[in-house]
Amino acid sequence: MARAQGARAQMALAFETVYGTPPAGGFTKMPFASTTLGAEQPLLNSELLGYGRDPLAPIKDAVTADGDVVVPLDAEAFGFWLKAAFGAPSTTGTGPWTHEFQSGAWTLPSLSIETGMPEVPRYAMYSGCVLDQITWQMQRSGLLTATARLVAQGETVATTTSAGTPAALELKRFGHFNGSITRNGSALGNVVSADITYANNLDRIETIRSDGRIDGADPSIAALTGSIEVRFADSTLVTQAINGDPCELEFAYVLPSGESFTFTVHAVYLPRPRIEISGPQGVQATFDWQAARDSVVGRMCTATLINDIEVY
Repeated sequence: MARAQGARAQMALAFETVYGTPPAGGFTKMPFASTTLGAEQPLLNSELLGYGRDPLAPIKDAVTADGDVVVPLDAEAFGFWLKAAFGAPSTTGTGPWTHEFQSGAWTLPSLSIETGMPEVPRYAMYSGCVLDQITWQMQRSGLLTATARLVAQGETVATTTSAGTPAALELKRFGHFNGSITRNGSALGNVVSADITYANNLDRIETIRSDGRIDGADPSIAALTGSIEVRFADSTLVTQAINGDPCELEFAYVLPSGESFTFTVHAVYLPRPRIEISGPQGVQATFDWQAARDSVVGRMCTATLINDIEVY
């Protein structure tokens, strides 16, 4: 009997026209490192008395479908996750194409994601997936991945795939070595690590339904937060924190072949940090920053992806 192995697992993704309805085609094979995406339905213990000490049969509760997908930051597939986070991009160019994703959209597209384990076989289709949060970290070494948190409407399990033959993408992966950080257009030095988290703060529409599923997931006030850990070499960031002035931070990755991903946060506010001397080694400071809407640009952030994909 075959046993399921993660090495043979597959994932396919497609955007939906109607929320909660998987499209008939147009799926794309997605690279991923791990996933907790799934549906669960807990049982409620019976509270009734008068039937002896042995409990009565439990009752099924509502269905919850959500989870995380860990994906690589790459030049092509990552654009699908950016579209899920911000909405459809504005695309310019004639190849390579420049895709600009902007924060602040009132509506977000929904996805259908199928995870397959062909050994069993088990193909689970998660429909009505909306991206709740995406986060990644910049550091000196290691594998560069992002975590996408999804809220789905439901799960449908089959023994054959419903995604057909998904289109394949060329994997052009960014690495930490390709990364850089600038502040107001100038390189920001002495940075040890940085974390970026964008959240749509989805509001689950938990109406009464016979199937126990949600009616939707609507975005509310977005949040863009993170942290920057720096070697304490000057007072530039501390002075900004004390004055309460915003700055523009840009997190960028560029491949030698020309593809790039740039994430620009237009108005970053820094808290006043505690400067600790914990030993004879270098002194470091951590700034847990928050972003807000920039009054000049008219939005909080812009993600720009340059690659060979014409349309997302």
